[in-house]
Amino acid sequence: MAALPVADRIAFDDFQKVDIRIGQVTAADPFPEARKPAYKLTIDFGPEIGTRRSSAQITRHYTPDQLVGRKVAAVVNFAPRQIGPFMSEVLTLGFPDADGEVVLVGVDRDAPLGGRLF
Repeated sequence: MAALPVADRIAFDDFQKVDIRIGQVTAADPFPEARKPAYKLTIDFGPEIGTRRSSAQITRHYTPDQLVGRKVAAVVNFAPRQIGPFMSEVLTLGFPDADGEVVLVGVDRDAPLGGRLF
């Protein structure tokens, strides 16, 4: 897969508008109604934010059992998005592999749920 061009330069204040937090997957369920293979994730972001749901097209590299308990990064301040019969409340973040399939952003040390990326 070809790399995308670098996006236009933005101010640091613009970056700070995107609220990226760490959460822990508490449930991962198949999403057969989605157009592309996906899971319905339930993610706990701690007491300040609570639990949110996300549709994630990550079936190529992950099974539901591998996802439950995993820490993920997600944008928590986008408007919710209706995906078929499911309301996705956060955007779970990942990078494309060589085939364009999603590889989740990882956290290599323990961090409290709800911690904000800076």
